[in-house]
Amino acid sequence: MRIHTPKRSGSIGVLICFLMLPLLALVALSVDYGFLLYVRTDLQRVSDQVAIAAVRDLIPDENGNQDLEAVRATIRRYVAMNMGNDFSILDSDIEIGRYDPDNIYNSVDLLNDGIFDTVRITLRRDDLANNSVSLYFARIFDREESDLAATSAAVLQRARYLGPGTGVLPVTMDEDIWNSLEMGDIASIYGDGRIEDDFGEPIPGNWGTVDIGPTTNSTNDLRDQVLNGLSQYDLDSLQRQGAIPDSSSIDSQQVPVTLNGDTGFSAGIKNAISVIHGNKKLIPIYRSASGHGGNLTMDIVGWGAVEVVDSYWQGSQQSYLKVQKAYMYDGSLIPSNDLSDLSVTIEGVFTSPVLVQ
Repeated sequence: MRIHTPKRSGSIGVLICFLMLPLLALVALSVDYGFLLYVRTDLQRVSDQVAIAAVRDLIPDENGNQDLEAVRATIRRYVAMNMGNDFSILDSDIEIGRYDPDNIYNSVDLLNDGIFDTVRITLRRDDLANNSVSLYFARIFDREESDLAATSAAVLQRARYLGPGTGVLPVTMDEDIWNSLEMGDIASIYGDGRIEDDFGEPIPGNWGTVDIGPTTNSTNDLRDQVLNGLSQYDLDSLQRQGAIPDSSSIDSQQVPVTLNGDTGFSAGIKNAISVIHGNKKLIPIYRSASGHGGNLTMDIVGWGAVEVVDSYWQGSQQSYLKVQKAYMYDGSLIPSNDLSDLSVTIEGVFTSPVLVQ
């Protein structure tokens, strides 16, 4: 016996109508969510780039002064370049300070003392600045706009390792003399090895060229290093001598590093030194020296940054090199891998910035 069931035409249509509203809602959410994700990604990209660019302006001058207005101007200029002149950034959304090393891996807390090394910026589109982001399909659910913001924080890393390309001056200063100098102090170093302060008063101690690489101490090697910095050949030579364990870099915290040297300096590097007037370089700091002439060795226990202020060349007793203890930025330097430990870095020397937020 056949059982006849009544036809229910249009049931699929009813089902489609029933599902249409949630389907439309899903489409609305998908389109608007994708658009919001795109806008926020763009805000984050720009804020990252701007923070990295602006934090470099925090490098202090020779007296430790920092131009915070220059940092703010860089931020606004880069934001305008990327987002247009009409995009505004609130004063309160630009934060400049010194990161707290005790909390850097938990939160980026900014301290308001010491040398500032961190820039944090927020780019926003909300009721406070630049208007909220208009939505499309979500309007049918009475949602016309959404607030968005992106925050980035960049830190100037402290330098620890000297790699290929690092700007060095292959002359050395006694550790006690170096520690007695304040940032901005000037010393005149003469070709016969004596040192005078900025008032012409003699400073006990000595000065000499040093072989940061091959042991020949040739004038050509010194000139090349003055002009071009450390080379991979220099690092390979140091490793072969047993001065450093790894030819990829010199660890400023590996002490002592024993290098060959000479008391005083030769007029043969005159032209090279003249080229770098106004430049900042790293010099090796020695604690003790032994031997004489070509057999002189120096125990290097640290590195310091100087600006080459001036030089004069006329006989060993009249020739001098004038340097100023300084802060320095060199992107070829390799940072310490631990932002929380500032004791293993080179005093006053910074390298490539890093995003921490």
